[in-house]
Amino acid sequence: MEILNKIQRYREEERRLTWEGTFADYLEIIKKNPQVAQTAHSRVYNMIKDAGIEEVNGKKEYKFFSDQIYGLEESIERLVEEYFHSAAKRLDVRKRVLLLMGPVSGGKSTLVTMLKRGLEQYSRTDNGAVYAIKGCPMHEDPLHLIPHHLREDFYEEYGIRVEGNLSPLNMMRLEKEYGGRIEDVIVERIFFSEDKRTGIGTFSPSDPKSQDIADLTGSIDFSTIAEYGSESDPRAYRFDGELNKANRGLMEFQEMLKCDEKFLWHLLSLTQEGNFKAGRFALISADEMIVAHTNEAEYKSFIANKKNEALHSRIIVMPVPYNLRVSEEERIYQKMIKDSDMGHVHIAPHALRVAAIFTILTRLKESKKQGVDIVKKMRLYDGENVEGFNGQDLEELRNEFQDEGMNGIDPRYVINRISSAIIRKEVTSINALDVLRSIKEGLDQHASISKEDRERYLNFISIARKEYDDIAKKEVQKAFVYSYEESAKTLMDNYLDNVEAYCNKNKLRDPLTGEEMNPDEKLMRSIEEQIGISENAKKAFREEILIRISAYARKGKKFDYNSHERLREAIQKKLFADLKDVVKITTSTKTPDESQLKKVNEVIARLIDEYGYNSVSANELLRYVGSLLNR
Repeated sequence: MEILNKIQRYREEERRLTWEGTFADYLEIIKKNPQVAQTAHSRVYNMIKDAGIEEVNGKKEYKFFSDQIYGLEESIERLVEEYFHSAAKRLDVRKRVLLLMGPVSGGKSTLVTMLKRGLEQYSRTDNGAVYAIKGCPMHEDPLHLIPHHLREDFYEEYGIRVEGNLSPLNMMRLEKEYGGRIEDVIVERIFFSEDKRTGIGTFSPSDPKSQDIADLTGSIDFSTIAEYGSESDPRAYRFDGELNKANRGLMEFQEMLKCDEKFLWHLLSLTQEGNFKAGRFALISADEMIVAHTNEAEYKSFIANKKNEALHSRIIVMPVPYNLRVSEEERIYQKMIKDSDMGHVHIAPHALRVAAIFTILTRLKESKKQGVDIVKKMRLYDGENVEGFNGQDLEELRNEFQDEGMNGIDPRYVINRISSAIIRKEVTSINALDVLRSIKEGLDQHASISKEDRERYLNFISIARKEYDDIAKKEVQKAFVYSYEESAKTLMDNYLDNVEAYCNKNKLRDPLTGEEMNPDEKLMRSIEEQIGISENAKKAFREEILIRISAYARKGKKFDYNSHERLREAIQKKLFADLKDVVKITTSTKTPDESQLKKVNEVIARLIDEYGYNSVSANELLRYVGSLLNR
């Protein structure tokens, strides 16, 4: 019954956080903690900042987003610094609607949902505490009670700027209920909740003919007009529109550009002046962040319409493209699978990576930079070392196309195809080939893919298959080599001894006989040829290795098996080349003898224990690699 205990603890925490007092008591609170009186934009920025910020490779990483949003670090940094941070400092961008623009399933809705859920939690903390005039349907800021002629004095005493006017309802209540005594007005602590419509609102456009502006701004309560005698009496008005309820927090404007024009004009006044018109009242003040989202096609259509020019300058557009890194795309799939009912299915290692390779290729644009094909570009984007390219090249590639990542295959399509593969196969395990096959079959059913794109995508499936072939061979190679790391280290140390003797024109001493002997040219070439080092290039390659060793030594670092990408690849290929015949025979023999069977069982056990396969996927991998080697 642990869940009931947690529910009880939650109720106790609710009671502990509840606060009620007079406006005079509230002034004591903000004197001790001025952050309580922050604006909606400042609250959002501080919520993100308080979750933690790390600097990784010269770029800021915000922990608030790190568990849910993958591969969009640059977009998020721009969003936080250019919009949230600037708006929190009361700069002019806070008077703009934030419009997230990007392709479907790119993370726009997830971003907004995270901000909503985050604000709900943050309002329960000391730093994010929010106080409002008790009984106000718009949970109005108590500082609006301070008359305009005293606000400069208030700023000098408290260091807090007050913006906005007291709402018509609270103005009437101040006179009728409190006799004008501001210090006696009751203030309470509130907690943001989308479900309870407190500080968080969501507006979604529907049929323009039937949707009422009251959904945004509230409406007259005709049942009370007889009691109060006039439509202009604020007590006869329901302040229950999304703009009313989202006051002090955030309002999500879903598919804003699909909305009828009359709804958008209210945003002009709200964003620029911090107020909006409702009923037969003076302008009503509201402090809230408005976040909208749309796709690129709708945005282009919107700005092409001359009638929308007044709104253009009231909008800050933040592009939210697709992720362009394979490793991050793989994390997206892992999260989506974990959140689904497919968690019990064994997905073989590299199956999601191969799907991610295909997906990222569909989103990349072919570079005009010499020597960069789309696969090299993909690897550079993913942080891999590619010979002949450095960080500056990567920066140039990223700046080559401003709209890269706005098109391509979305993550939901891939997850749908993985689901299809699981259901069709009716087993508890699927591998990379099952996933690629399902993606290929699904292209015919994808209504929005043109014939030209389909041909490109089929080519990307072939590239992803080749990448998998290399991965599969390396995986089996590692499993076949007994004590793989030890074997690789021994071979590398032997190679380095010979390279050092060769470059320094020294002799080597035989460890058994003590005789001096020349560097083993045959051994060095057998390794270098694995990565295409020609006879003419061998000297330069060996000298490069020695320079790298010296550089490591100067920094007090140890040069090991992973210190040189190409040398590591050469060692792996050499080890596998020596074992290739054993692998071919063992994996392709229909009736293996006892020693072969023992070897196969050892490899399968290693694939299961050390590499994350199960018995089904390990056997499938071995059979597949055997077929590759026998071609």
